[in-house]
Amino acid sequence: MGKMLRQQRRGKGTNVYTKLPGTFDINVAYTGDRKIEKLGEVINLINHTGHTAPLMEILYEDFTRGYLIAPEGIRIGDKVRIGGKTSYSLGNVVRLGDIPEGIPVYNIESIPGDGGKYVRSAGSAAYISAHIGGSTTITMPSKSAVTLSNECRAQLGVVAGGGMIDQPLVKAGKNHYRMRVLNRTWPTLRGVHLNPVDHPFGGKQHHKGKSSMTSRNAPPGRKVGHIAARRVGRKKR
Repeated sequence: MGKMLRQQRRGKGTNVYTKLPGTFDINVAYTGDRKIEKLGEVINLINHTGHTAPLMEILYEDFTRGYLIAPEGIRIGDKVRIGGKTSYSLGNVVRLGDIPEGIPVYNIESIPGDGGKYVRSAGSAAYISAHIGGSTTITMPSKSAVTLSNECRAQLGVVAGGGMIDQPLVKAGKNHYRMRVLNRTWPTLRGVHLNPVDHPFGGKQHHKGKSSMTSRNAPPGRKVGHIAARRVGRKKR
């Protein structure tokens, strides 16, 4: 094959997958220093392009400004605290070890100080299940349980914007613009549905037509399927 696959062309200098300016220019991560204590006031609620959930703009006591993901029920003028004395109000950033069981949380750190990685999409929330020693067990929106350090931080409440996915997209054009703004590759097609010039498995024959096991040293246009697999297929009993 003389050209790279579509999913391999990302970031190669073309403007096909270039993100729109201003899409991801707002940082909603917590500060890396977990000893910093901040008290601020919500001065604005923002519907930002790069996030499914609304963001809240906060003016802190030292007259600096920052952004956090907004919870359901937050209003302009409410106070938000990061670190320091534990305060259980909407949007506050609190250590997992200080949060009682059964409380909904979001924007959860995976390791202490990383700024928040889990449960950030609109309408989602996780729940504190148990505290065991120096770790906390959390029930994620997928109902799976995750155990994290007590030093990880999270915001209190449920992420706002929960009804955004209730309205159907209706037509593909609407989803095209939605994905384009988020810099996502869409639509995603299986290789067997493509033409032979676009994918090694293509050709409208509804099956691969060749082995899906590929060498580690294969050229870019052929490096699809099970790359350098030890084995494929069912295990023999």
